[in-house]
Amino acid sequence: MNKYVKYGLLGVAVIGILAAVVYFLKKNSTPLKTYETEQVAKRDIVNKVVVTGKVIPEDEIEIKPQISGIIEKVYLEEGAQVKAGDLIATIKVVPNEQSLNQAKGRVNNAKIALGNTKVEYERNKTLFDKGVISSQDFNALKLTYDQAVQELENAQADYQIIRVGSAGGSSSANTNIRATVTGTLLEIPVEVGDQVIESNNFNDGTTIATIADMSKMIFEGEVDEAEVGKLKVGMPLEISMGALQDETFKAKLKFIAPKGVEEEGAVQFKIEGDLVVTDSTNVRAGYSANAAIVLEEKKDVLSIKEALLQFDKETNTPYVEVETGENEFEKRELVLGVSDGIDVEIISGIDENAKIKIWNKLDAKSVDNGANQ
Repeated sequence: MNKYVKYGLLGVAVIGILAAVVYFLKKNSTPLKTYETEQVAKRDIVNKVVVTGKVIPEDEIEIKPQISGIIEKVYLEEGAQVKAGDLIATIKVVPNEQSLNQAKGRVNNAKIALGNTKVEYERNKTLFDKGVISSQDFNALKLTYDQAVQELENAQADYQIIRVGSAGGSSSANTNIRATVTGTLLEIPVEVGDQVIESNNFNDGTTIATIADMSKMIFEGEVDEAEVGKLKVGMPLEISMGALQDETFKAKLKFIAPKGVEEEGAVQFKIEGDLVVTDSTNVRAGYSANAAIVLEEKKDVLSIKEALLQFDKETNTPYVEVETGENEFEKRELVLGVSDGIDVEIISGIDENAKIKIWNKLDAKSVDNGANQ
């Protein structure tokens, strides 16, 4: 073989090897990572908890009948303004046949007993007037006679109550359902013809109407056990309602339940706050609402985004990486203060001139360069 050809082939082989080496070096080389940074800033940080709930009247009064029967007429509609004593509805008494029969039998027995006692009383009165019997014996007979008269009156009154609803012959005392307080008629859950039951020691009775003073409203909500320990009676609340999106209302926390209730695996504590409602605002009972409760607030404090924080795997100490030169960073441990879930106060560890490494976001240029390579 010609030596020139031989040397030529050798040169081509060397050049190919060098080209391959350069290619693989470029392909396997790792591009320099360049991270973005963010400047420390001063902000107002408000740590607050938002509680969901509803707006309800402070007191709701349920009107119940004093006698069982059937609704005969309803005079008012829901939403009407009422005063104590206003007539709401009337009840038609439908007496129980067994009770009516027993009451009638008691009246007849009382009449028979009174008839016998009266005969004895009148006979002995004549003897007493003639001086035949003593005053003591006559007084004992008179007492028996008076008791028989009273027993008949009681039996007749009970019979009248069972039959028409009142002892006086007029049923208006018990069958007229009237408002017991002044306020707004929130609900009338019965209609004409509905049967109602009286309120007694054995049952609550049928609710005929619900009345509330709509000028005294409260916010009622539930707080998770993780937050309830931070609350104190007297804390200010800011109430927003879904139905009145353009308005917010002030309130003051007045009650925190001493006992929690477990709901879907989480313990919830009931809270209440007095709501300030103006006369120009029409707040209805049952509006869904949110209450923002400020737990802690700091003005114009040094802070960073919580997303910039990193945590030591062994000690769980928070730290950030501060830029010290071009693409050079230094680890700084921090002491944190108030957080609102987005920003966190920095008590110590860095100053306001620090530039913090955004550890989970590379510079777009470095990413592009790495992709090109």
